[in-house]
Amino acid sequence: MLPDPDHALAWVRDGSGLVGWGEAARLEVRGPDRFEQADRWWRDFVAALDVDDELGVPGSGPVAFVSMAFADDPGHSVLIVPEVVLGRRNGDTWVTTIAGSTPDPAIEPLRRPETVRYSNGQLPVTAYREAVRKAVARMRDGELDKVVLAHDLLAVTDKRLDQRYVLRGLARRYPECWTYAVDGLVGATPELLLRRTGSVVDSRVLAGTTWPHDGMTDTDLAQSLMSSVKDLEEHDYAVMSLAETLRPFCSTMSVEGPSVLRLPNVSHLSSDVIGTLSSSASLLRLGEAVHPTAAVGGTPTVDATSLISQLEGMDRGRYAGPVGWIDGNGDGELGIALRCAQIDGSTARLFAGCGVVADSDPDTEVQEAHAKMRPMREALEGL
Repeated sequence: MLPDPDHALAWVRDGSGLVGWGEAARLEVRGPDRFEQADRWWRDFVAALDVDDELGVPGSGPVAFVSMAFADDPGHSVLIVPEVVLGRRNGDTWVTTIAGSTPDPAIEPLRRPETVRYSNGQLPVTAYREAVRKAVARMRDGELDKVVLAHDLLAVTDKRLDQRYVLRGLARRYPECWTYAVDGLVGATPELLLRRTGSVVDSRVLAGTTWPHDGMTDTDLAQSLMSSVKDLEEHDYAVMSLAETLRPFCSTMSVEGPSVLRLPNVSHLSSDVIGTLSSSASLLRLGEAVHPTAAVGGTPTVDATSLISQLEGMDRGRYAGPVGWIDGNGDGELGIALRCAQIDGSTARLFAGCGVVADSDPDTEVQEAHAKMRPMREALEGL
């Protein structure tokens, strides 16, 4: 268990990944060049280190946990270098320490809230429904093809939230997802934005969603997704967006899918994009090129992000931004910060969003967003 209940650092999927504690170094950046600033700072930091890495696998040397803002402005991005990292992958387990750090600190007992109260966030459900309605009208007028709109919800607990408690609940119920925590942003994302391992880069693109309703079986849900013109169209936009922006960095590229990814709360159309890199671009620079994909922004990108700002009227912060880790070789993993909450003391700000196209129904999008908030609500309530 992580020792600090208030400053967890984690990136774990099905028992494998990285967790960290302590803070050896930290960078906060904002603005349109935030990825470039972060990449330059990280390269300089690693260059100044004297590294003893006997294992030599991705994540076994120096590591920074990463959480980037969705938008250029407002919002801030953060890189945190832990004093201690515990890693596990493919049967290997390792501990990385910054000189002078203690790998085995005292662990505080886990805190569990007894009550959770919910209230409107910056964009209540009624306003979200209206935003979707306006977006649909704009798309039917031909202004753009797709936009991803989100809203938020506030949860207040009777005591200071223990991030480890939330992480444990998410990892237990959603082992197929990447459970993460960076600077108070805690969640479980099903979507891998990018993984860089040497010369190979890959991504798992999710777009097109359904959820259990009307007594439908898992087979019914899968068939409805694979035959839905609206969902297939939304999925194609997301895959094309990712592949087109990643292609200039690759000598070869392939797309596998779509298939259906089933989670306890929702099912998604899923495709894997795999490329062979033709450049030495680090994970952060690749992340800069592909963010935001159509899966979290829309199509065309500039028009969609502009419409998000107009219709949402809220600061997403680091929700829907890249989150994960990078090592000293520029390898690592970045997910998209979905199914998450920004935790501050006894308050958690939950987020959920949906891809909206011309055929979208506002009431259905509200129901989908509600289904996507279920993981965080369950984790907070201990279900």
